[in-house]
Amino acid sequence: MDAHPKILIIRLSSIGDIVLTTPIIRCIKTQIPNVEIHYLTKANNAIILNNNPYVDMIITYSGSLSETIKHLRKENYSLIIDLHKQLRSLIIKLRLFKPYRTFNSLKIKKWLLVRCKLNQLPDLHIVDRYFETLNGIKYKVINDDKGLDYFLADEDYISPDALPLSFQDGYVAVVVGSKHQTKQIPLDKLIQLCQGINKSIVLLGDKDDRHKAILVENAVGARVFNACGAYNLNQTSSLIANSDGVITPDTGLMHIAAALNKNIISVWGNTIPQFGMYPYLPKDSKAEIHIFEKKDLNCRPCSKLGFKECPKKHFDCMRSLDYDKIADIANSWEANKDK
Repeated sequence: MDAHPKILIIRLSSIGDIVLTTPIIRCIKTQIPNVEIHYLTKANNAIILNNNPYVDMIITYSGSLSETIKHLRKENYSLIIDLHKQLRSLIIKLRLFKPYRTFNSLKIKKWLLVRCKLNQLPDLHIVDRYFETLNGIKYKVINDDKGLDYFLADEDYISPDALPLSFQDGYVAVVVGSKHQTKQIPLDKLIQLCQGINKSIVLLGDKDDRHKAILVENAVGARVFNACGAYNLNQTSSLIANSDGVITPDTGLMHIAAALNKNIISVWGNTIPQFGMYPYLPKDSKAEIHIFEKKDLNCRPCSKLGFKECPKKHFDCMRSLDYDKIADIANSWEANKDK
């Protein structure tokens, strides 16, 4: 066994997928003596790991495989852990000529569920499947059940002065957008939801979600603060950290909320929790998790990712959810005591 092992973890994208790898990072770092951990990801995702004390070096993929491999060869890794399992990560592994382990992404089983509605997926969260990737390596690493990690620096926190005074007494964070439209709450339902919440509301998303959030803000009034596109990812995460809880589709911000141990209402459209990417909390967490999904639709799941619009044109998976009940749960949350 190496006296000073050096391990490369590969996960190029996306936000939620990278956050879901953080238990592996922590457990490797705390359970293997003298280990050095490097993490390969896309440059725009480095912010997710910048403050992670368990990562010794973040290596950003520039878009050039040859340049990336040239850099990685200099590091002389003891082991490569591929949690991405795409063509690029395969080429990197093969050209580094080092021992490696590869995550089983269960693509065929997911395809069978999407196309044939035949569920052969294991009843196991993706985090636990990540740990199965480590089976058979010479280092013993087990899940410590402490959940996900997301670390914020002092400069990431939004000053209370940036929000209206009434928000100092607590607010609910509502995630407006998602990369795919069929994961998003429709505008009219989002307005209905926010009108039913009797607390202050912070709308979260990127600049592409800002127009939709403005329409919600105009319909609901001063109880809504539109933070979409106003802050970077870590600053947005600080708004989640300071919230009473989060209402979110199947997005990266859902996993960040879980990493920050927040109350979560998780709403599901065309994707399903059975894919293994529902909110993952520490075993000793006291946070509430509520999952809302339309289980009896024979067209669902229609994709493991999502579409620009519902293939069936009705979008019943999102439109038929009980948004009044969702609002009632959010109204029951106590104000965040850590503010």
